Amino acid sequence: MCDKIKLSLTLYLLIMVKEKKIAVIGGGSWATAQVKILCNNADKVYWWVRSDEYVNHITTFKHNPKYLQSVEFDTDKIVVSSNLEEIISQAQYIIIATPSAFLTKLFENISKDLFHGKVVFSAVKGIIPEYNAIPARFIHKTFGVPYSKIGIICGPCHAEEVALERLSYLTIACQDEVIAATMAKALACRYIKTTISDDLFGTEFSAVLKNVYAVASGICSGLGYGDNFQSVLISNAIQEIENFIDVVSPIHRDVKSSAYLGDLLVTAYSKFSRNRSFGFMIGKGYSVKSAQLEMEMVAEGYYAVKSLVEINKKFQVEMPIIQAVYNIVYEKISPVIEMKILADKLS
Repeated sequence: MCDKIKLSLTLYLLIMVKEKKIAVIGGGSWATAQVKILCNNADKVYWWVRSDEYVNHITTFKHNPKYLQSVEFDTDKIVVSSNLEEIISQAQYIIIATPSAFLTKLFENISKDLFHGKVVFSAVKGIIPEYNAIPARFIHKTFGVPYSKIGIICGPCHAEEVALERLSYLTIACQDEVIAATMAKALACRYIKTTISDDLFGTEFSAVLKNVYAVASGICSGLGYGDNFQSVLISNAIQEIENFIDVVSPIHRDVKSSAYLGDLLVTAYSKFSRNRSFGFMIGKGYSVKSAQLEMEMVAEGYYAVKSLVEINKKFQVEMPIIQAVYNIVYEKISPVIEMKILADKLS
């Protein structure tokens, strides 16, 4: 592509970003990080949070009262509301960044007409447990949004490092390249680099799977396994991801790229990974309930592993790590015993 065409495309996308109104649905750390990033480029960002108390705190003190409290917002650039219909109706691009377990309840009274003509991006990284469905499928089936207008925002990227403005990377996946490029331009800034992909289903399933492998990594760490074993565990994990998504969505992709392998690595190893932290507590002997209560945040891998086991009954992909995590957190098999069994299956 020549320099003139690149410049024209860049200017076009910048205009698109300015013209398109973007909304973020969610009040957690990842939603807060999305709003922070978008404020670098958009004139207005529409932000739904769950309560008027949150709205008042953000508008008065310019930061989220619970998550990423160090992030200070320019309140002239954000419109914050606890009225979900109001926020959705004002925006053309919607980013959903709420835990998957709460999506059905959140949208149960929202008319599908409200989504007519809108573009919806998922930043959920989980599976809707009631339907064993990735968010893209849930959005398509529930609101009639065509897959060409559904996208995903994935890492490797932790919200905590976004708050610190440490250089991070995002992959924006959508079957429509212009839509993907427009959202990528909206999210690109000094500390965020973006790439685009057309692999909607592969990137979304990979983003779900890596959370379960992070739980496995945490369990092993809690049990006292070292770096040598962890390297083998994660090497096998990326093979499981590749085998599974190649069956679910058989298109050409390179799982060694950052949207797949990079996202898996940061989630499995980072101190900011809530899924790894959840697994670590399970490995240390916490019950699932006590680990969830102590974390005060949702570990998507806990919900995802049950749905993935159900989904895989159809595809029959060999996934020993997924099955091991399921056996520990749902069948209550001893982590010590289950990981010893798993260790003999890895290579």
